[in-house]
Amino acid sequence: MIQAVVKRDGRVVGFNKEKICAAIRRAMIQTEKGEDESLVNKIADRVEISGKEKMTVEAIQDSVVLELMKSPRKEVAECYIEYRNQRNIARKAKTRDIFLEIIQAKSNDITRENANMNADTPAGMMMKFASETTKPFVDDFLLSPEARKAVEQGYIHIHDKDYYPTKSLTCVQHPLDKILKNGFFAGHGESRPAKRIETASILGCISMETAQNEMHGGQAIPAFDFYLAPFVRNSFIEEIKVLEQLNDADYKHLYNIEIDDYVAKPLDGLKGDDRITQHAINKTVGRVHQAMEAFIHNMNTIHSRGGNQVVFSSINYGTDTSAEGRCIIREILKTTYDGVGNGSTAIFPIQIWKKKRGMSYLPTDRNYDLFQLACKVSARRFFPNFLNLDATFNQHEQWRADDPERYKYEVATMGCRTRVFENRFGPKTSIGRGNLSFTTVNIVRIAIECMSFVDKEERIKHFFARLDEILDITAKQLHDRMEFQKTAKAKQFPLLMSALWIGSENLKPDDTIESVINQGTLGIGFIGLAECLVALVGKHHGESEEAQALGLEIIKHMRMRVNEFCEKYQHNYSVLATPAEGLAGKFTKKDKRSFGVLPGITDREYYTNSNHVPVYFKCSASHKARVEAPYHELTGGGHIFYIEIDGDATHNPDAVVNFVNLIDKYNIGYGSVNHNRNRCMDCGYENADAKMERCPKCGSTNIDKLQRITGYLVGTTDRWNSAKLAELKDRVTHD
Repeated sequence: MIQAVVKRDGRVVGFNKEKICAAIRRAMIQTEKGEDESLVNKIADRVEISGKEKMTVEAIQDSVVLELMKSPRKEVAECYIEYRNQRNIARKAKTRDIFLEIIQAKSNDITRENANMNADTPAGMMMKFASETTKPFVDDFLLSPEARKAVEQGYIHIHDKDYYPTKSLTCVQHPLDKILKNGFFAGHGESRPAKRIETASILGCISMETAQNEMHGGQAIPAFDFYLAPFVRNSFIEEIKVLEQLNDADYKHLYNIEIDDYVAKPLDGLKGDDRITQHAINKTVGRVHQAMEAFIHNMNTIHSRGGNQVVFSSINYGTDTSAEGRCIIREILKTTYDGVGNGSTAIFPIQIWKKKRGMSYLPTDRNYDLFQLACKVSARRFFPNFLNLDATFNQHEQWRADDPERYKYEVATMGCRTRVFENRFGPKTSIGRGNLSFTTVNIVRIAIECMSFVDKEERIKHFFARLDEILDITAKQLHDRMEFQKTAKAKQFPLLMSALWIGSENLKPDDTIESVINQGTLGIGFIGLAECLVALVGKHHGESEEAQALGLEIIKHMRMRVNEFCEKYQHNYSVLATPAEGLAGKFTKKDKRSFGVLPGITDREYYTNSNHVPVYFKCSASHKARVEAPYHELTGGGHIFYIEIDGDATHNPDAVVNFVNLIDKYNIGYGSVNHNRNRCMDCGYENADAKMERCPKCGSTNIDKLQRITGYLVGTTDRWNSAKLAELKDRVTHD
């Protein structure tokens, strides 16, 4: 006798005979003779009695068909089969519609979920096909009932859910020195160690491209200047050796000569060793510049993930004060300023200047001239962004200015905002670590549900109670995903789990990755703090001190709960100021359907990113900094602060300097500047004229606005989803 039913999504529920009766009645209605209640009950009884204790839905339906075929009403069996087929088609209809939109290259929020992925190419289409069919599988078979319900009801969003079954991790900060020193094996070939700057540059690219195919997030190099600096000296020595052969002379005494800076200069008036040294320096600088050009070119043209997407790459630099390190910094900045191809702004790598007093910020600092150059480049090319190593929460107790390996104790970030530094299970560092996965909480929905409480204190009390319930579900879901990830074998990630992750060098191919990945982080993100506060107290934190106080209380509470989860599950949980791109409009649409249009809450197409002051709220840069700064210390999983400046910043690097002064003043962790930048999509010409409608170079009217979408750039807004386009339109400048 049937007692339990296995549903199509794998859930087991109690048997309900009435569902069989209802289905038979629907079939009978389609026939000339109509219903026969006696036969309905007779067939349902036979199916129930003759069945196994636990049966699938399909097996039960097959039994119904057999009993109907044995009955006098065989025509009912035909109608039942037809109804069953129609139900199967209906279940597949949503997938069919999605596939057709992908096939027809329609521009919508499905195909524009990731602005740096071209879903119109064959590889991009295959990626979207896989993505859209994998997500339901995750819902049905890999999520707990609580997590699945929270997703369906719009309380949480699981990022990169389509990659969930692959057991892949999100991102990693590459210990590139290991790659350059030892080479690497990536499953289908191996690379030898680097000897010269050109090889080092190429290996850096290959390392990030290879790892990108093993992961679902971004790739970063935490100390680009320190890692590549030794190869500047190697290249200098090579140039000296060339001169030795040319002149049939011995210049070994010049190999390790002290060099204050690698700056190309005329040879006029120089003699002897001075002339030989300067000539070698000039040749070395030229080689370094070409290597940096190649690095940026490759990062914007080498595709990963089946040829569909360039590597989501970032590089951190700025604090190497050696002559060789300064040469790397100077030449990467120069080539970034010049642009790629026809002078276009490079989209990748996201470049991050590590600002540090005593190193790379103050006029008395060794790298102050390079800081000024960085501001000049940022004013024209958006990058570099600025990472504040002086922020109280970005400092390391072991950092020493005279330590040649001090970069190990400097925080580094992924360009969009992801931060990994603190570590309960190993060294406090960014190197060789990354985020495992992250999930975002819709705090706006929770707040809307509490609006029915007239008393403010009662409303806020219920908000925190409900927030705790959702946070518990989120932490458990992340733990479950991590438990699933750790069962992967090292051989599934040939580069990542042999050379990049801390401790991975000790793994054998068939070992699981469990012993090393707890060094990573699990991020609990949030979106729409501004709209959440409007729902709770009527105003957002940019316009009300009361709202600001409550906003800080909410994120402090999340930080406290995250610390509890660290102890409970023994993982590195962190609070993340979510970089919502595809998510920007998903929560909003669902909440608008549920609650209608609520002024200041659901009346736009998007929720405000994380803890930002709304993009449409007009205020000064200093006011925005004062409001957003305190959240950076609370969001150890990542954050970003930005301002919009008006007009052409190309000739106004002081505006960028003032911005860096702002993040220094307010203890902000990481920030960037947005400004005007137009690009001709036909010839690549760029300028900053806000009214440019026709390209002055080729006459084309195919003009696009280059802009930052979250923390990174996108080459064309054609790939932005509707919510982010609406947000872009609403952005105002900060004076």
